Amino acid sequence: MPAHNTAALRDIDRKHHLHPFTNHRRMFEAGARIITAAEGVYVYDSEGKRYLDAMAGLWCVNIGYGRTELAEAAARQMAELPYYNSFFQTAQLPAVELAKSLAEVTPKQYSRAFFGCTGSDANDTIVRLVRHYWHLRGQGKRQIIISRRNAYHGSTMAGASLGGMAAMHAQGGLPLPDITHIAQPYYFGRDADAANNNLTADEFGRKAAHALQEKIEQVGADRVAAFIGEPIQGAGGVIIPPQSYWPAIQKICKQHDILLVVDEVICGFGRTGNWFGSETFDIEGDVMTLAKGMSSGYQPISAVMVADKVARVLDEHDDEFSHGYTYSGHPVACAVALENINILRREKIIETARRDTMPHLLAQLQTLTDHPMVGEVRACGLIGAIELVADKTTRKRYADDMKIGIRCRDACFDNGLVMRAVGDTLVLSPPLIISRDEIDALVDLARRSIDQVYQSI
Repeated sequence: MPAHNTAALRDIDRKHHLHPFTNHRRMFEAGARIITAAEGVYVYDSEGKRYLDAMAGLWCVNIGYGRTELAEAAARQMAELPYYNSFFQTAQLPAVELAKSLAEVTPKQYSRAFFGCTGSDANDTIVRLVRHYWHLRGQGKRQIIISRRNAYHGSTMAGASLGGMAAMHAQGGLPLPDITHIAQPYYFGRDADAANNNLTADEFGRKAAHALQEKIEQVGADRVAAFIGEPIQGAGGVIIPPQSYWPAIQKICKQHDILLVVDEVICGFGRTGNWFGSETFDIEGDVMTLAKGMSSGYQPISAVMVADKVARVLDEHDDEFSHGYTYSGHPVACAVALENINILRREKIIETARRDTMPHLLAQLQTLTDHPMVGEVRACGLIGAIELVADKTTRKRYADDMKIGIRCRDACFDNGLVMRAVGDTLVLSPPLIISRDEIDALVDLARRSIDQVYQSI
């Protein structure tokens, strides 16, 4: 690897670069970590240090780093048609081919794709789309979209409003009107009261789902357009719902004729052991958000998949959907996403991971439960969480000012492991191509890091 002047790069970064989700003063005190190269499941910084990337970038590099086929697909498309828009009754070959490929791999009710650049703008599209849908059906009062606390649906004004992150809502006058939230199905983090503590997981799941019924009754069913949810809440702490949860949610949505929006930005393209989390949890949605693993992060691209029952309403009316982006269906991004999907299919990456490494990850994570700080581990496919607690019996957390999760995350970085802290929950989401040996190394580094923090308390 070429030599880099880390100090000079950090100085340029400090002077000219604003980072997302960053306390800049604190970052500049320590100096930004400059990532310069990657291969397989590893990334390298400007000083040559190697890190096992247990977050697959930001939940997205599903086929791993260094796949030259994707670079070649981008180069071919740039030479042939680097850009053209999808406005004014126009389409490009890669967008047409990608839309067909998405219709083939997504659940059977989806046959139409609307392209964007990010999961955030895809969810913005969904806000406008579902409200337009109800307008066309003569029920324009249906404006309210119900989401969940600690959900993450992006960081645009609409995306952050759909999300239930209190810190995001504290800035910028959020949430926008007619977006409201209910409790998340977080069984380990359930309220410390007798009523919830005595519930089985399935009982708790049904109770969490009933919060949707209560919210619909509160705001009026004739005003609700949709419910949106991730099959597994990712940035909210890898909240894997009890098996009873999604069937109850779907029953409520159908009872009130409410559109069910499934945000597959993190769970899609193999993360849970199936192509989509919808299949893992048997969710029959009406609209689906795709991004991240769609191109394995190699190009910025997203899609809104629209079920036939919704698409028919749009097709039947002589009314323009006044919405779109300059880069909707960008030919280079579409070409890369198409090749990424071809690789997933051709190499059977999802099937191999489901059979081999996904069970191994769960088994290895479970070895951490003997640690005094680990209150629970959980995983579904190649997405998992490690709960850090002060008392394993009561699930009592450490005091907030101790910042246990951040300290463990930082210790992971020091030891050459990339994980993420959501409060005092460590979350992980490695590339689907991770090997058994690499999983063993991941868990060993996690244990070492957690133990270092424990010994320092």
